[in-house]
Amino acid sequence: MSQIEVAHDDLMMDTERASVYVPPLQRTEGQPPPIAAHGGLSYMAFDRDGDAGTAKAIEDALAEIAEGEGKRVIEMIDKAPSGPIKTKWGIAFRDYDECVTYIRQSNSLKAPPGGVALPLPYTVYERPSYSVVPSNTIWRDPQRADVAAILRQSEQGNRRRDLYFPQVLRDARRIGEYYPGLSPTSPECMDRLGLSLAHLESKCTNIYDAAEVERVYYPEIEKLLLDFFPDATDALVYNHDVFDKDYTGDRTEDQDGLNPGVNANYANLVHNDLNDNSGRVRCRELLTKNLRNFGRTQHYTEEEADAKMSRRFMSINLAKPIETIEQFPFVLCAWPSFADQPYINNYRIYDDRVGETTRFTYRPDHEWYWFPRQQPTEVSMLKCYDSVTDGSVSRWSFHTACIDPNVPLTAPCRKNVVVRSFVFF
Repeated sequence: MSQIEVAHDDLMMDTERASVYVPPLQRTEGQPPPIAAHGGLSYMAFDRDGDAGTAKAIEDALAEIAEGEGKRVIEMIDKAPSGPIKTKWGIAFRDYDECVTYIRQSNSLKAPPGGVALPLPYTVYERPSYSVVPSNTIWRDPQRADVAAILRQSEQGNRRRDLYFPQVLRDARRIGEYYPGLSPTSPECMDRLGLSLAHLESKCTNIYDAAEVERVYYPEIEKLLLDFFPDATDALVYNHDVFDKDYTGDRTEDQDGLNPGVNANYANLVHNDLNDNSGRVRCRELLTKNLRNFGRTQHYTEEEADAKMSRRFMSINLAKPIETIEQFPFVLCAWPSFADQPYINNYRIYDDRVGETTRFTYRPDHEWYWFPRQQPTEVSMLKCYDSVTDGSVSRWSFHTACIDPNVPLTAPCRKNVVVRSFVFF
């Protein structure tokens, strides 16, 4: 038995006495260990009086900052000569336009019909990273102002450890050309690639009205999921985000009022929203605690949740535009092209939980897809988590946003609603 397994067993015994749920250490067959703190253990294992490991996560974040590796990576990037930067993964660029110029001059980056070649932002920091969310009380605690200042400076440096790498995107509607017999509108596509496309004629007329989205759109998406996955027994949509850079109304977020506000920022880093730990933790806290659930109230006991989660379940994000997308579309990466690549944990520290998202370093053969000019009736679907670990199906996709070089940069930006869900079998 390894030291990690021994530590995990000891922690499991301690946390079981405290009735704290610690997800079992899981890894996809054939995938190397993640680049993560504590060998990949969930911070739930470090719970102190019900804090879900947040105090330990803050300690680890400060220790990571003090070690200085993040600062050294930033300095390496800052001191590199202008133009292309040679990395162990390939040629990269600090500047988006410089990467575009390189792509245009390259003879090896040719996009297929419906596709496009463009820069995508990847991390070059192969260490676990930490992000303290804006709602964390540490930002407003005068007794911890010195700690907050250190963390704030680190937050500002996070994006300085990303570089642009050239990539080719394929048209996702043409998946059948790359995988004969595989339709992008099928559950088989989701199982194989971690992404798919659905159709929906929604009766939701105002995505900026959070109450209407939750009342009208959530049930529509739950029905869509149950129809899309014929073997599914239940679907739960639990929150949503609205994206509109050009929105001029009130953007205020109100979590207590189940209103996510209107987001002006589009994802600009290759990432996935969940991982081996957070997929299970997020599901269980929804079922047993109804934690941050904008959807149907859940009343499962711990035993009932364990039984439900003993069978297959998935987390699916679904994105639907309210008008044809012109600029800043979503782009999704297919599972087979990174199934043997370790993910890098990013820990999002709340007051009552530590969320785990993932980042990835660049590979030239990552298999990227997009839906050019996605229509209002088209719903793009990406898998964020699957409980099946034997390698027979995709575990997740990763994604980001991109600039569409086929339309002016001044074209209207993406206006869409993204919902998050769990599907149970």
